[in-house]
Amino acid sequence: MHAAGNPFFQQLLADKTFYIVPSINPDSRDFFIHGPNTQHSSRTGRKPLDNDRDGLVDEDDFDDLNGDGHITQMRRKSDYGRFISDPADPRRLIPAPEGQQGMYELLGYEGLDNDGDGLVNEDGVGGYDPNRDWGWNWQPNYVQSGAYKYPFSLPENRAVADFIMAHPNIAAGQSFHNYGGMILRGPGAQDDEENFRPADIAVYDALGKKAELLIPGYRYIVTYKDLYSVYGGEFDWMHSARGIFAMSNELWMANYYFQRTGQHPNDYTSVQNEQYVFDQFLLFGDGFVEWTPYEHPQYGAIEIGGFKKNYGRLHPGFLMESDAHRNASFVIYHAYHTPKLEVAEIAVKDLGAGLSEVTAVIRNHRIIPTHSALDVAHKIEVPDVATLSGGTVVAGMIVNDRDFGITTEQKRDAANIQIPNIPGNGIVTVRWLVKGNGKYTVIVNSKKGGIAAKTS
Repeated sequence: MHAAGNPFFQQLLADKTFYIVPSINPDSRDFFIHGPNTQHSSRTGRKPLDNDRDGLVDEDDFDDLNGDGHITQMRRKSDYGRFISDPADPRRLIPAPEGQQGMYELLGYEGLDNDGDGLVNEDGVGGYDPNRDWGWNWQPNYVQSGAYKYPFSLPENRAVADFIMAHPNIAAGQSFHNYGGMILRGPGAQDDEENFRPADIAVYDALGKKAELLIPGYRYIVTYKDLYSVYGGEFDWMHSARGIFAMSNELWMANYYFQRTGQHPNDYTSVQNEQYVFDQFLLFGDGFVEWTPYEHPQYGAIEIGGFKKNYGRLHPGFLMESDAHRNASFVIYHAYHTPKLEVAEIAVKDLGAGLSEVTAVIRNHRIIPTHSALDVAHKIEVPDVATLSGGTVVAGMIVNDRDFGITTEQKRDAANIQIPNIPGNGIVTVRWLVKGNGKYTVIVNSKKGGIAAKTS
């Protein structure tokens, strides 16, 4: 998929500007990929923190005991264990059936009691969550885990926010997270629901329903209603502080193991069972570290093994291209439907006595308006401006009803009519009274819709 020779992409790139941030926190991603971690290790920012409140920081993290670059499970044979090997797949442990004695006990992830307090892995790498630091409905860390110190206390987010503030042409945004098979929209918290006006929800719904079609199995959902509450989230700031139609793509999900498009059974056992089958027959064991003996200083003779850190959390390689292509297609659809303006009509009427009436129809050909309903209500961004040149303007107005001649006059600077919003797939009609009877040019300038012009 590339622009060369494709008229659609050529026109899209001529119309739109794309700003791409590969990763807001690349250091942490690099650590997850190249360092020893579990499937559930944080991919967020890293800061030394005293998780267990003993006055020390990060002193009892996971330990890669077998040196394979993954943090997997520890198990020990025991007469008091609750688990046995699954007869269908000996790699897997399952609870012993009623009346049958167990063989193994699970001891948790690979690790040692590094600080001698009788606990293993209780003070791991501390950190923060870049998606809890944004300056909208921010809450302190005891309310919203990962929030860190104060809104935009993280330099990564501050840099992105400063860039967005400096680029008022940004009309839409998508961010990518790495698990769930969801397309999320705000609000992140119920108390922000009033910021999502019906007109804006209609735009999100049109985009989200198309996402469900383009990416089978993904669900378009509202974060706080259908997932959990998020305070200080990126797309809430983009929507509520900047009037940007922003969404989040949660990539990869259990449905994709066997191309299921319906709702996956919401229980760990079903998902884990599919993980074993998928690894055995499609990855040929590449996602699993085989159980191997190890002499542990605290636990004695144990075995180490289990799923690798990337398996279950990230795409298996052969499924990555398809999901990436489909998500990219939705990004392109979203970008395509940012405002595209046209001065569709200029009508000139001679009123006599040296006066002309110039009427222009401005059309938005896309779903997304030039200003969200919240933007209009709170005047987040400056209005669009329709400017007439070619004569001396006597009066300027917005035409509320062209058939019945109902207008609203702009008393000051009549040549430059301020338009609060040009709706998605809609029109706005403006009119001037002008001294003269020549050719007239109408130029529309919109921060998010760009520039459009036409000469009579």
